[in-house]
Amino acid sequence: MSYFDAASAAPLHPVAREALLAALEEGWADPARLYREGRRARLLLDSAREAAADAVGCRPDELVFTSSGTRAVHQGVRGARAGRRRTGRRVVVSAVEHSSVLHAAGGGGVGADWDADDASDVAEVPVDRMGRVDPAVFLAALTGDTALAALQSANHEVGTVQPVAEVAEGCRAAGVPLLVDAAQSLGWGRVPGEWSLLTASAHKWGGPAGTGLLVVRKGTRFAPQDPADERESGRSPGFENLPAIVAAAASLRAVRAEAAGEAERLGALVERIRSRVPELVPDTEVVGDPVHRLPHLVTFSCLYVDGEALLHGLDREGFSVSSGSSCTSGTLTPSHVLHAMGVLSEGNVRVSLARGTTEGDVERFLSVLPGVVSSVRERLGAPSAPSPAAPTAGELVVDALGKRCPIPVIELAKVIGRVPVGGTVTVLSDDAAARLDIPAWCGMRNQGYLGEEKRERGSAYRVRRLG
Repeated sequence: MSYFDAASAAPLHPVAREALLAALEEGWADPARLYREGRRARLLLDSAREAAADAVGCRPDELVFTSSGTRAVHQGVRGARAGRRRTGRRVVVSAVEHSSVLHAAGGGGVGADWDADDASDVAEVPVDRMGRVDPAVFLAALTGDTALAALQSANHEVGTVQPVAEVAEGCRAAGVPLLVDAAQSLGWGRVPGEWSLLTASAHKWGGPAGTGLLVVRKGTRFAPQDPADERESGRSPGFENLPAIVAAAASLRAVRAEAAGEAERLGALVERIRSRVPELVPDTEVVGDPVHRLPHLVTFSCLYVDGEALLHGLDREGFSVSSGSSCTSGTLTPSHVLHAMGVLSEGNVRVSLARGTTEGDVERFLSVLPGVVSSVRERLGAPSAPSPAAPTAGELVVDALGKRCPIPVIELAKVIGRVPVGGTVTVLSDDAAARLDIPAWCGMRNQGYLGEEKRERGSAYRVRRLG
């Protein structure tokens, strides 16, 4: 079995396992107590904090450990925003932030402890088709009532690295704190720039799950929103999970020592996937920035493919991958990241290589992928070639209401050849993914997308045949 989903959770690093077992023996006592066992636990906690702070590039007293990366985000957003309550309630974020950031920025409805008074005015800054923000556009969204800005260091789904240093410089000049979600990138290196807050999660770099970190740099106004607690400077209440914290810090130090070599090795394997997949699988779009990206992650989308069926097919062949397709989502809507980028969402596959992935693993993946995609397309009745043109009277209408992706696009592809060049096809669909996939299909097939018209049920998408 080849595990290709390290962006979700990296396998536990051997150093983390050793540190965890050792800390279970030595770090079970309360580090707040003054007796021998407590002092020993305090030494372990302080040592872990210093190691993590060194990896981040901050002072130890600026860093606290949390029960998860999501918890760190929620505490960071709420605390920073509350600290600047007199300034305003506006939060500026990129449209491709992790859902934990978007939920926290929006306030109400996230959990039982969030009420309507906690809601913010959220401004989402758009990204280009590579998933990258324009620093000038981001900074232009900052206003006099902006309490906080948030920009990820690298995208979780497509691997695009954001211009954090440039945005941080502009935020500092505007007097607005910048929170950076560094969950995907911290294992590869420090986040550049004079950011104000940073969050991360240990299971992304090979540490134990259930351990996150929050950094609040000196001089940043911050008002913890949890009930008062003497733990972690009052910023993260509850008894510290000391064994997990020790293992998280030890593994972060270990992966950093390996980062340069692994980045070069895995980067070459990812580049092979990026270049070979479009050659091996027709009608495939590789998404994300080809240059400014994480070294271990690549995402691509395949026309005429059900994402869930594709993932199951790859799983049967021994490959664990992830997807942002609506076909694999309980909400039946495509990934907000793919939506913001305006790229194809159907048949989406995210490959994120873990430590220890070999060239043989990648070659075997490339050898089985075409057959799996072909099998799914055949089951769904996807066209292998455009239908021959035939005279039609008026505009051709395809009723795909009630059908999920990729069926609306498949039905469009089947009939486009039945209209003369210059003729139009209207696709009726109530599937959320159609809003992305039909324009993307037009771009890939060199057809003309004329736009969307809202209907009582779903939408009508008009396409002009150009050739």
